[in-house]
Amino acid sequence: MEKIKLGLIGLGYIGKIHLKHCQKLANAKLIAATDLSKKALKTAKEAGIKKLYTNYEQLLKDPEIDAVIIALPTHLHLKCATEAAENQKDIFLEKPIARNVEEAREIISAAQKHSVKLMMGYPMRFAAEFQQLKQKMNEGVLGDVEIAQATYISSGPLFHRAEGLTPNPVPEWWFNKELTGGGVLMDLGSHVINLLRWYFGEITDIKSHLGYRFNMPFEDSATCLAKFENSTKAIITVGWFSQDYHLNIRLHGTVKTIQTQHKPPNKLLAAIQMLTLGSTQFYNAHKAELRHFVDCLINDKKPTPTGEDGLKDLEVIEKAYKNQIIL
Repeated sequence: MEKIKLGLIGLGYIGKIHLKHCQKLANAKLIAATDLSKKALKTAKEAGIKKLYTNYEQLLKDPEIDAVIIALPTHLHLKCATEAAENQKDIFLEKPIARNVEEAREIISAAQKHSVKLMMGYPMRFAAEFQQLKQKMNEGVLGDVEIAQATYISSGPLFHRAEGLTPNPVPEWWFNKELTGGGVLMDLGSHVINLLRWYFGEITDIKSHLGYRFNMPFEDSATCLAKFENSTKAIITVGWFSQDYHLNIRLHGTVKTIQTQHKPPNKLLAAIQMLTLGSTQFYNAHKAELRHFVDCLINDKKPTPTGEDGLKDLEVIEKAYKNQIIL
């Protein structure tokens, strides 16, 4: 079977994770990468990538490439994804799909117009813990889920990206609301909202309380109360205020309450996994989503989460921004 030839656009934090996992896909080969940073391109070269570009438009014009992974800042999604579709490249696009609903619709329209596949990068759907939780729900182990609690707390862009005590500088676009579309509700909230929509269906109403601990032009914490079409209620809490990573889902059913969490391994276990596997198990879901994307391309199936999923997540987030509660 001929392998799908991939191009990677963006070699930042998440782009480097995709770089590692692309090299472990049985049915695909990463043949090209692009980034403005010479240091990042050197990393790709050392990983064996032959075609390196400083301009993603050059990569998109490469006829050898079948599909692209777009791991760029949110404000670049619309232009890059639209041009990828015009160049007949299937698209794996990191969340959130865009800065706003209008841009999301343009991306989806471009993919449909040029008959290319579009998949959103939502690794939580591919994490074993959360898949098992959905299976238990489907099997009726919990009964009817009355209340869901979803908590995702981290340091957001303010985390230590380097070994030792000195963090790397945070890219300036992170602090520009016009470029990000929002704060933590866009960043971490989109993950949680997408997962809960997968569990319970569409959200019919949502209200939010936003926090501004660091006095930035966007929220660094958010607590939302959401209601789903199946009558399940959810309390969604996201924040960028802690150096501790915490991702937890708790489902309160009429028969049983179950919770699960997704967390990084301790330093010793992480070191062992890096030596033996090349990456930690914490990122297995990222590899699984790329495997799903490639399998769908090979078998001509529609990959999920879809672009429409990304649009619906943004519609919910925009409604949450509008329906704020002042405490």
